[in-house]
Amino acid sequence: MSYLSDYQYYENSGATPEETNWGSYQYTSLYDIVNNFMLMYQGNHSLVNNEERFKVLFHAKRAIQELNYDAFKEVKALELAVDDSLRYVMPSDYVNWVRISMYKGGVLYPLSENIQTQSAKSYVQNSTGKIILDVDGNVQLETSSINSERIAGSKKSIYLDGRIGYNIDDDWYFTHDFGPAFGLNTETANINPTFTIDKKAGVINFSSSVSNNNIVLEYISDGMEAGDDSKVSVNKFFEEYLYAYIEYAVLNSKLNVQEYVVRRAQKRKTALLRNAKIRISNITPGRLLMNMRGQDKWLK
Repeated sequence: MSYLSDYQYYENSGATPEETNWGSYQYTSLYDIVNNFMLMYQGNHSLVNNEERFKVLFHAKRAIQELNYDAFKEVKALELAVDDSLRYVMPSDYVNWVRISMYKGGVLYPLSENIQTQSAKSYVQNSTGKIILDVDGNVQLETSSINSERIAGSKKSIYLDGRIGYNIDDDWYFTHDFGPAFGLNTETANINPTFTIDKKAGVINFSSSVSNNNIVLEYISDGMEAGDDSKVSVNKFFEEYLYAYIEYAVLNSKLNVQEYVVRRAQKRKTALLRNAKIRISNITPGRLLMNMRGQDKWLK
């Protein structure tokens, strides 16, 4: 574990960018995690012995990935402008989205996921409906009607998209932009633009009203920092859990290890994860007080 002087921490020893080390004391690097495990938890007098370093590194990475999916309160945010193509290319480290919003006029407008299909492939066909192939025998593609109409803004939607109306016999009737809305389907009663995620294509498709606006994507990463092990780190609250996870994973994959030893390692891992989650939840008296202030509020 390395410690930084104030000069190293605040000014990065005169190098740029100077904010490189800000907040770094909260974290332990992957390099230190693996080294500490090899020194303190692995050996002839330990449960884990004669284990290769690359296996320990693999299990440490898997533990950090699982923590990013489940326990960490670290959500990345990326703002990009959406052009007339009405799509947003996912970040390279994207795993899952938390919230997608449109930033307009200084306000973040949360968008709803569209349950309708907003994008599709389309094969080139002749007048008889036969699919046309190119010289290499591959299907030729063209822009689908769904994509064309969505980009042009002519695609109809079950979402209100800024208007309020009524659903009668599964048909929508819109009278005016503002007013009472009786019997609306709450799932589609959304006046903000909508989006659909195309995981295979790696893009997010939006309805036409998003064009030329900024979209903020809040998402979860796997914490692998684009494959650069030197940048991978974990919050210190989870350091002891990582050692327990690696120990359990190694013992669980070995032959001739007694079942009770594996189960004991599993229980220890589970208990440490629960403790770490409680610590990182940061439940303080001030936060509890803010949540409890509305408990006596009168509801009409």
